[in-house]
Amino acid sequence: MSAKKIGLLPRLILAIVAGIILGTVTHSGHLPLPVQILATFNGIFGNFLSFIIPLIIIGFVIPGIADLGADAGKLLAITAGIAYGSTLLAGTLAFATDSVFFPLFLSSHADIFSHANPEDALLPGLFGIDMPPLMGVMTALILSFVLGIGIAVTRSETLKNVAREFQNIVGKVIEVIIIPLLPIHILGVFTNMTHAGQVGLILKIFIKVFAIVIALHVIMILIQYTIACLVSKRNPFTSIKKMIPAYFTALGTQSSAATIPVTLASAKSIGIKEKIADFVIPLCATIHLAGSTITLTSCSMAILILHGQTASPGVMLPFIAILGIAMVAAPGIPGGAVMAALGFVQSMLGFNDTMCSLIIALYIAQDSFGTACNVTGDGAIAILVDAISKDKE
Repeated sequence: MSAKKIGLLPRLILAIVAGIILGTVTHSGHLPLPVQILATFNGIFGNFLSFIIPLIIIGFVIPGIADLGADAGKLLAITAGIAYGSTLLAGTLAFATDSVFFPLFLSSHADIFSHANPEDALLPGLFGIDMPPLMGVMTALILSFVLGIGIAVTRSETLKNVAREFQNIVGKVIEVIIIPLLPIHILGVFTNMTHAGQVGLILKIFIKVFAIVIALHVIMILIQYTIACLVSKRNPFTSIKKMIPAYFTALGTQSSAATIPVTLASAKSIGIKEKIADFVIPLCATIHLAGSTITLTSCSMAILILHGQTASPGVMLPFIAILGIAMVAAPGIPGGAVMAALGFVQSMLGFNDTMCSLIIALYIAQDSFGTACNVTGDGAIAILVDAISKDKE
């Protein structure tokens, strides 16, 4: 069986387990060289990630905005507005809940990384290769907005085709290079953290974090369907029940895009008009990632607290607002959301390479549940848009 057929999540779990075993062996045997070899790979891979992140933003945001601008007018604006509002609500709900519960079990471990710089506890690589990015993350985002809106307004098919071709190239880089190498990267991270004596407590702590994250996913789905069904005068529990096939399909695919056929069928079984479902569901598979936003917000807050930093409203709320926009740049592949968000956890939250590696591992470990929340919420948005469009007829 090839590595592709095994699936990303099982490969990451194997990488984490192998990293813990290798780190334990090298620590007890005083064998730093294997750890340093992996640290060398991680340093190079991390630099490549820093280089490619602005290109990911440009590659996915420009065609995303260009396509939105060329579509169905008021219906598009309504759907995009509801999707962004849902994403903001999800992030704010996560922030409010995490602010209450995380200090109860994370604050006592705020010195888990005992050094002023957490990377001081880790072994360095044998050498490094600098790969400076072509531009900063915010520069890439602003450039993407300018070009995306410009293409939509001028209806330039030539530039739109160029943007799509560039998107395909960046998508291939993610699919063929970054995603396959992530397990080796995670192997190196956990080997080094175990060698430094940090990993055991981290895993125990994040089991509690994941429990809160999954509970928030369920609560967010209930909120979405309660609001949508109040407006449309439907039964929220019956509607959720009909979306269950989409939920469980997403658990397996870890991709909103790959789940679109099942999400469409489930949404239509609720009684949503076919033309509304056909428009809203594929669009929301790209722009609505409420579950992913909950996960990224919660994991970011937990990592900040564990590094002795403050996850204050002034830091987190602007991050959540930008995250909702960044989700438009999320490729429809497993782990795509965290790749799109990586530049913003660096630029807005001050994450270093070790913290970025940790959030990648943590995010992908529960990516199935976040994706399932995303696609189930798409059904609620379709219900709401259907009800609003009927009112306007």
